[in-house]
Amino acid sequence: MTLHIVREIEKLKKRLLTLSAMVEESYQRSIAALERRDAALAQQVIDADTDVDQMEVDLEEECLKVLALHQPVANDLRFIVSLLKINNDLERIADLAVNIAERALDLMKLERIPMPFDFANMSQKVYAMVKKSLDALVHFDQGLARQVIALDDEVDELHHQTYGLVMAQIRQNPDHLEALICYLVISRYLERIADQTTNIAEDVLYMIEGKIFRHIL
Repeated sequence: MTLHIVREIEKLKKRLLTLSAMVEESYQRSIAALERRDAALAQQVIDADTDVDQMEVDLEEECLKVLALHQPVANDLRFIVSLLKINNDLERIADLAVNIAERALDLMKLERIPMPFDFANMSQKVYAMVKKSLDALVHFDQGLARQVIALDDEVDELHHQTYGLVMAQIRQNPDHLEALICYLVISRYLERIADQTTNIAEDVLYMIEGKIFRHIL
């Protein structure tokens, strides 16, 4: 591996870390906005999405330039291919954080009702998945990546439970239908973020071991 491609890969890593930090912050802010009913914070998440989108596009372009100009092989090629996929997963997480912020704004216009499911537990588990997947990426940590994949089943089960809880609340309190549907949709967004972090974890394992784990673990 030439010194030049080493430098280019290091630049790509730094760009990815910057994007990761922005996405993590978007997620945290969207959850806080919902919990605090903070319209200004929710709007910050929505406004910041343009910067995330631009960074995702820039990183993709840089990856393609390295592929075209340096024709990397073996581990370097695997890293860049994985980075392209992870880049897209991160952008999707940011989009879902925006979706949560938008639903938070919708809920602020409605009568306040109790959370119909254990939002704190579910959002914390999803945040743990976001954090662990990014740490696994930074440190090339197989153990953390596998923890993320294991947690996905827990989040799926929580979302399944949420569906039943919300349906029961709708039957008991039809006047709260709009707010309850918002909460159900938010649960779905959390479950989808968990899926994206699982994709990242699987790509980290691919980078390290050279095996495709999707549909296997």
